[in-house]
Amino acid sequence: PDPRKGRKTKHDVAEVLTCIVIGFLTGHTTLRRCYRYCVHQRKRLRKYMKLENGIASVATMSRLLSAIDEELFTYVFMEWIGELLDTRGRHLAIDGKALRGGISRVQGGITPMLLNVVDAETGIVLSQMPIQNKENEVIRIPVLLKLLDIRKGIITIDAIGTQTGIMEQILTQGGHFVLLVKNNQPNSRKEILDLFEILEAEKEKKEKDPLYRSAYEEFLLKYDRVYTSESNRDRYEYRDYRICNVKECVTKTAKEWPFIKSTGYIKQIRILKIKDQNGKDITPAPDDFIKNGTFRQPRPKTGDDEKSDIQIVGVVSDMEMSAAEMGSIKRQHWAVLSEAFCYPKLLPRTSENPDVPSQKLRINYYLLLFNSPISAASSSSSMGQEACSSGSADVPFSIAVRSCSREGLA
Repeated sequence: PDPRKGRKTKHDVAEVLTCIVIGFLTGHTTLRRCYRYCVHQRKRLRKYMKLENGIASVATMSRLLSAIDEELFTYVFMEWIGELLDTRGRHLAIDGKALRGGISRVQGGITPMLLNVVDAETGIVLSQMPIQNKENEVIRIPVLLKLLDIRKGIITIDAIGTQTGIMEQILTQGGHFVLLVKNNQPNSRKEILDLFEILEAEKEKKEKDPLYRSAYEEFLLKYDRVYTSESNRDRYEYRDYRICNVKECVTKTAKEWPFIKSTGYIKQIRILKIKDQNGKDITPAPDDFIKNGTFRQPRPKTGDDEKSDIQIVGVVSDMEMSAAEMGSIKRQHWAVLSEAFCYPKLLPRTSENPDVPSQKLRINYYLLLFNSPISAASSSSSMGQEACSSGSADVPFSIAVRSCSREGLA
């Protein structure tokens, strides 16, 4: 509903929100820039909106945004998304993100944060919820889960979500989970890492001596390991995935997490590329890098976060799976969150759209959620498909943006 008083309104709420969304989608990341862009493009906008009183002023936009009920808006948005995408049986990635570009605009200089739910296959943001800080995620994740239909789906969350209560709630709602174990649970992480080092040593002994009887025979029967490597623009990434489909792998799984059916280990090595004077690649192999480092990374850092050169984390799940399946699930989790919130592409600059910045830019996706109140009145999937096929920026709606994203237009 329109939060403003009816007798004093000159501009339709759907039209005002549409103009804001258009501005942000085209790279104009302040309300003043959105206003100027829409004024310049008002002839084109009138193809889709009446705009009887022209473009709403910056002050009007600001008052409207500040008056919208965030919680009510979240429910409206999720209801609309539910009509477009059935969340049952899907892989949903949950993570909190800091909106660093908003620090200067928030009183006290505190970094605003959002808790996001993203569909791993399509990259569509299913829901967002503002949170006070990173630690507040533990409290808000259960609230967000209650709003979602996760039956037969897979939920992935970073280590902060690896809590007994959250696991039990996911299972109660009929879903499955694949969660990380990091240094916020040091004892469990150490147990997992030590276990997989032992299992690898025991496996090597059995390969050398077929008659060797290991104390970990049951574990070795359900132990799997796979390696992958990848070359990016400036670095090589080597990943070592290991998994054991035995329930009681570590102490905590036997006592507090009896529903855990598999325990995993992920080791990721990131090596920056090195070339000699002739342009020949002389980047060392992973083993040499771990021992000696390079002049670009003289002392490789080992840890559990993405900034570490050698990242090692544990994994727990209520499902049995292979090492390759575990690796695929976690790669989808990291990839979709990186794609959705780090550097989304803007609409392209064209002769018809000369004011659109061509560079990549961090965008607050929470502002894009204001599509929901206007979706019924202003947008349709057919319009989104038309925008994709023609490469036009005439359709300023989230359906068009997400339809075009795979084509590189949004």
